[in-house]
Amino acid sequence: MTTYFISGTDTDAGKSLITAACLYGLNQQGVRTLGYKPVAAGASQSADGLINEDAKLLARYSVGQLSAVEINPICFEPAIAPHIAAQKTGQSIDSAKILKHFSALNSKVQPDVSLVEGAGGWKVPLDLAGHTLADLPKQERWPVVLVVGMKLGCLNHALLTADAMISDGLGLVGWVANCIDPDMEEVEANIDSLRSLLAIPCIGVVPHLSEATAENAWNHIQPGVTELVQRYKLKGW
Repeated sequence: MTTYFISGTDTDAGKSLITAACLYGLNQQGVRTLGYKPVAAGASQSADGLINEDAKLLARYSVGQLSAVEINPICFEPAIAPHIAAQKTGQSIDSAKILKHFSALNSKVQPDVSLVEGAGGWKVPLDLAGHTLADLPKQERWPVVLVVGMKLGCLNHALLTADAMISDGLGLVGWVANCIDPDMEEVEANIDSLRSLLAIPCIGVVPHLSEATAENAWNHIQPGVTELVQRYKLKGW
């Protein structure tokens, strides 16, 4: 089993869409996949507990008929920074518990590939003691895929994020350009700039989609994701 961590340049960069697209597409190719959203803020109450829409999307495309609650162990109702939401509710965010829960899920469904989706950007705080969500891939040595939300300012965000990941000793194995702003000027020039400045492969370019579904996004990243997975010589390939 191989685990990838999917991070983004910022909130709303499109991490969930790209993660869901990878889950969907790899499943179509016979690779059993598990999506995991360890921490989420922004949810609605249900009979089963708090439901985050991103976690719900990942659960839909994961093997094992898992629920959003199962793949999202830490969830807060207000759409605010997770550590602030935790403070307001008197909770703490424990990385050890997150990883233990993740290990149990993997044992339960036996995926070939697990995709762990971050929250917000790379250095999202988990508390005020210096712990961040980046501690998970750092500790577990997961390869990282960066989703760049293409909008004004994305060059700075992408380069700073990539530098931080590399400084943290992570294997940054690829990036995806996700065109979230339909009115962005010089989109192609910005993408070409990132191709030159980021010393990692571009897995794919997802245009601004009128229907932003996992199936539609997969069409634009299939070759790059397939090549990445083959490079890691997963079971069944």
